[in-house]
Amino acid sequence: MNSDSPAETMTAITQNAFGGSDVLTLAEVPRPIPVATEVLVRVEAAGVNPVDWKTRAGSGMAAVVGEPPFVLGWDVAGIVEEVGFGVTTLAVGDRVFGMPWFPRPAGAYAQYVTAPSRQFVKIPDHLSFEEAAAVPLAALTAWQALVDTARVEAGQTVVITAAAGGVGHFAVQFARQLGARVIAVASARHHEWLLTHGAAEVVDYTQTRFEDEISGADVVIELVGSGPDDTTRRAVGTLRAGGVLVAVPGGVSAPVAKAAEDAGVRALPFLVEPDSAGMTAIADTLARHEVEVVVAEVFDLADAARAHESGETGRTRGKIVLRVQH
Repeated sequence: MNSDSPAETMTAITQNAFGGSDVLTLAEVPRPIPVATEVLVRVEAAGVNPVDWKTRAGSGMAAVVGEPPFVLGWDVAGIVEEVGFGVTTLAVGDRVFGMPWFPRPAGAYAQYVTAPSRQFVKIPDHLSFEEAAAVPLAALTAWQALVDTARVEAGQTVVITAAAGGVGHFAVQFARQLGARVIAVASARHHEWLLTHGAAEVVDYTQTRFEDEISGADVVIELVGSGPDDTTRRAVGTLRAGGVLVAVPGGVSAPVAKAAEDAGVRALPFLVEPDSAGMTAIADTLARHEVEVVVAEVFDLADAARAHESGETGRTRGKIVLRVQH
């Protein structure tokens, strides 16, 4: 294909308005064409993340994505179909995964995406496309929060809230790999899995206020957000003076900043970004079978609305994935 060829179409999930899951519609849209340094990827599976349904509803990355219509999704797993001029790291036929363009639109809920080649890396041989699609955004969030932002070191104590979720289940495993002692906050039904995958201690937030059970931690990776339970501000109380709070959803509000200042804690807002080095490191840990990918449910692309409804319950362990048909 070249820029002079007629536009082809593809199947995608689009929305023409912000709203509930019912705004998601299966439609035919133009198929993208890669420019220099980009690849065209035939999407085999796409991950579903909280930012997806938040953006669908008008929050999340809506301010960046802009007004509908648009195609949601940032987690891509698929096969390189075409390479643009200058691409040297990938070739046609490579199995790849990545989180392209974030927070700008990537359009992963579709049969094809285009993006800079270095925003993808090769999928370890043993992973299915569905497993691979569960990795990029969640694993990069956990990796960048622990390694680049909190700079976790061996021997430190790391608290992870929402520890069984998409980001949390990676954060628990990565923190343990870094030599940290991990305290996982999750409901009781996830405790056995968390203890066998890196947690040294588990706290059931449904039975107790976690800040009453935890103190003196070095780092908190806070994955719930402020919300009605005020989780981010409460997490400050689990840290020692000089500790680090990485606030992933929602960032650092004024009350959180004040609580952190009063406690002598550093509170850092965080947003994941495309990261070739991080994805390569994650792919290497997966290839060595050091990390387990948990796929909670797989839906067909046409059932994206149902996938969002399932995710919005907040009860899944691991990730929800869309399977893309061709």
